[in-house]
Amino acid sequence: QVRLTESGGRSVQSGGSLRLSCVVSGRTITMNAMAWYRRAPGNGREFVAAINFEGSHAQYDDSVKGRFTISRVNAENKMYLQMESLKPEDTGLYSCGLDADSRWTTRDGRNYDYWGQGTQVTVSP
Repeated sequence: QVRLTESGGRSVQSGGSLRLSCVVSGRTITMNAMAWYRRAPGNGREFVAAINFEGSHAQYDDSVKGRFTISRVNAENKMYLQMESLKPEDTGLYSCGLDADSRWTTRDGRNYDYWGQGTQVTVSP
C-alpha cells in the first residue's frame, strides 16, 4: 500500500520560514515526478511546486517563485518544500502528490495518483 505522509506544518508569523517533508512508503520514488499542492479555506487545491524524478528540474507557481524551493532525496523516499518569506496568503493545507506514470513535472493535479493527508501551514500577519 502506497502512503504519503507530510509533516512540518505549523503556525508562523509573516516573514518566517518553514520546511515541509513528505515521506513515501510502499514503493520507491526514483522514477516518479512529485509535487506540492495547497488548499486554502474555501478554495480548491492549487499547485505550488513540482519536481522531476531525479530532482534536476523544478516547476513553481508564480506566487511562490523565489521564496519556495522543492527538493527530494530518492534514497530516503523523501521530498521537501523549503518555504521562506512566508505571507498570510501562503496559509493552507499542504499536500504532496506522486505521479505513478511519469518522471516529468506537471501542474495538473489530475496526473498525481497518490496523495498525503496534508500538513497545515498558518501564516499570521
